Amino acid sequence: MKKFDELKKYLVELDSVAVAFSGGVDSTFLLKVAHDLLGDKVIAVTAASKSFPQRELDETKNFCRAENVRQIIFNSDELMKDAFRENSKNRCYICKRGLFEKILQIAADNKISYVVEGSNMDDNGDFRPGLKAIAELEIKSPLRHVELYKNEIRTLSREMNLPTWDKPSYACLASRFVYGESISAEKLEMVDKAEQFLIDKGFKQIRVRIHGNIARIEILPDAFDKFLEKNFRDEVATKFKSYGFSYVTLDLQGYRSGSMNFF
Repeated sequence: MKKFDELKKYLVELDSVAVAFSGGVDSTFLLKVAHDLLGDKVIAVTAASKSFPQRELDETKNFCRAENVRQIIFNSDELMKDAFRENSKNRCYICKRGLFEKILQIAADNKISYVVEGSNMDDNGDFRPGLKAIAELEIKSPLRHVELYKNEIRTLSREMNLPTWDKPSYACLASRFVYGESISAEKLEMVDKAEQFLIDKGFKQIRVRIHGNIARIEILPDAFDKFLEKNFRDEVATKFKSYGFSYVTLDLQGYRSGSMNFF
């Protein structure tokens, strides 16, 4: 694929990179390609956060260990910022700006020339205030630079036998909150437990959106029948209420990316 060749050429020109590594489809692909080309001149940098489930952090550690990639993990402090907790429309900008400022410092401390991140061409079409922070800090976006789309990245990942090639899309837990609803460690934990329960039950592409004390569950429409079996509905309601929700609902429109981005 021409775009893949262009990506490799671009990464070689950068010479040394710190990859903002979340363990998702895009950043895993980018890290693998960069490390194969540049070896020890690549580091993976991962933020540990209340907005980042432990399972995702563990997956980043396992991948870096298996690929012999040096990984640096730092603790993110977004909950210490009033603007983040208040969950304004620029929450993602505030968070990304803080995260990438730290990654830039880590890169400098390790004599790495550039910081790169894994956004792709599909990210251009949604409300992504985090991309503004990336542009301001001059973070490199190699996948967008060569105009790779998500489906192309999945195809290439599959050809490379990456375990993430068919991994469901993921976003930080803060994206489950409607703008203006305060974010707290306790609420993030409620959402995390609820989503982990559904994942453990075999549901893949899911979101548990939080509206006060209401959980709004988004799953793929072809999973509705399984979800609506009476015994399972009762189990979900009982579990979610034990996590702190008072009401549990199923969104009839099903899963859709960015469903909170309405103003």
